[in-house]
Amino acid sequence: MSKALTNGAHHIGLTVPDLDAATDFFCAALGFSEVGGNPDYPSKFVSDGGTLLTLWQAAEPASATPFDRKANIGLHHLALGVADDAALGVIHSRVRAHPGTTIEFAPEPIREGSATRHFICAMPGGIRIEFATPFA
Repeated sequence: MSKALTNGAHHIGLTVPDLDAATDFFCAALGFSEVGGNPDYPSKFVSDGGTLLTLWQAAEPASATPFDRKANIGLHHLALGVADDAALGVIHSRVRAHPGTTIEFAPEPIREGSATRHFICAMPGGIRIEFATPFA
C-alpha cells in the first residue's frame, strides 16, 4: 500500500453569489468564526477550528450558472463531520430555521443498517452541504 503524500484538506474554497449571506450561514447557523478575508478579491475566511473555508464572491452572481450536481464536473457537495446524533439534531434545527436554506432530507442513516446518520441542505446561494456523524 502506498503512503499518501497529503494530510487532509488545507482549506476549501467556495464561490458564492452573496458573500454576506454565506458568511452569516456559516457563522450564525453553524458557529464558525470569521478569521480573515480579502476585500480586493471579495472573500471571507471562516473556520470551525478544524476546517477552513474560503468564501469567494462571484463577480456577476445574476448571470452565474448554478451548479447541476448530476450534469457538471466539480464539487458535488461539501460534507462536514459532527460529533454525534445529538449535535446532528441541533445543526438540523438551526439550519432548517436559517433564512435561505433548503433541507434536502432530514437526518437519516447514511445507508441501510448504518449507525452513521446524515442530512443534506442547500445553503443560501444553493451550495449543497452534508452533515454526518462519525462512521460506525
